[in-house]
Amino acid sequence: MSKPLISALAQFAAATAGRNMTKAAYVAVTVGVLGMVLLTDNRAKEAWGWVGALLWTCLAYFVFEWLVRLRHMARQGRLSLYVSSSAGIVDAIGALAVPAALLLGVEPKTAWLLSVLWVLKVVPGIPGLRQLRRVLVLESGPLVSVLVIFLMVVFLASVAEYFLERDVQPQTFGSVPSALWWAVVTLTTTGYGDVVPVTPLGRLVAALVMISGLGVFGLWTGILATGFAAETRRDNFLKTWESVSKVPFFATLGPAAIADVTHMLRTIELPARTTIIRKGAQGDCMYFIAAGEVEVDLPGKKVQLGEGAFFGEMALLGNNKRGANVSTTKVSQLLVLDLVDFRVLMARHPDLAETIDAEAKRRAHENK
Repeated sequence: MSKPLISALAQFAAATAGRNMTKAAYVAVTVGVLGMVLLTDNRAKEAWGWVGALLWTCLAYFVFEWLVRLRHMARQGRLSLYVSSSAGIVDAIGALAVPAALLLGVEPKTAWLLSVLWVLKVVPGIPGLRQLRRVLVLESGPLVSVLVIFLMVVFLASVAEYFLERDVQPQTFGSVPSALWWAVVTLTTTGYGDVVPVTPLGRLVAALVMISGLGVFGLWTGILATGFAAETRRDNFLKTWESVSKVPFFATLGPAAIADVTHMLRTIELPARTTIIRKGAQGDCMYFIAAGEVEVDLPGKKVQLGEGAFFGEMALLGNNKRGANVSTTKVSQLLVLDLVDFRVLMARHPDLAETIDAEAKRRAHENK
């Protein structure tokens, strides 16, 4: 076996040993699930040969992946931790569910339905899933409270409809469990129409239940939306705080002042050779360079500004007209301070105002 092939296999095994999904794993999940779907179509009987080959290939990959991770964790002394973790359980199910069903004598067409469990391997890689879990944990109290209201309305409505409709529709409302189906369908505003109250009071109860359903799900939506908004603000604040702390200009500020500045700044990321400021344009913000580099096109010369520098302040302090073209020379992360926030910041922190004013005067003198 050639050395390049051995090296490629070693790299593949090392990537597979990690807990993150690899490109090969995504392909295997996609192909395997599509193969399972085709297997359920009676019109695909003639293609069973190549569909079965795809499914067995995907299964072999997941078994290989599971064994590689078991060996890797055993070498690190974390085998028990991996086996009991959610990722380890999902990997074990993906590797063993179908073979176990086949060994137990389950019909192959039915046993391969368990390959749908392979989609669980994709769950940890879904963007925002961690944020959703955090929102659910933080908002669990209000969400459970609304759930209790939902269950109370369902139960009260089913008992009320049983009392009002049992003599008129004994087959559909002859018991409270039977009325529960109607209550759930009505409260969720699904409205199949298979069970409908016919008495005036029964219809009045149904109307109240439908209105309550709108309110309950509106509350759930509002709670989750508020939680997501708060979590997004928190993530943005932490990212901006990290960027602000890298700028030497803010190094002398205390934590309270940095938090104040962080609330005012917004972060933008720009690719190389992107024009940020055009000469003569109206100035409504200034910029701090958290990472990267920009080039200032001055008369007769070009000046490069690196990480920690700031620019655009002269238009805010002077006649509001940009005095030069500014563009990025490489991928850059900038912190933007708008004009209104600039004035507030200068009023709250006179030392920053003095520094910016001194730098603006120095640059104005050099540009003459």
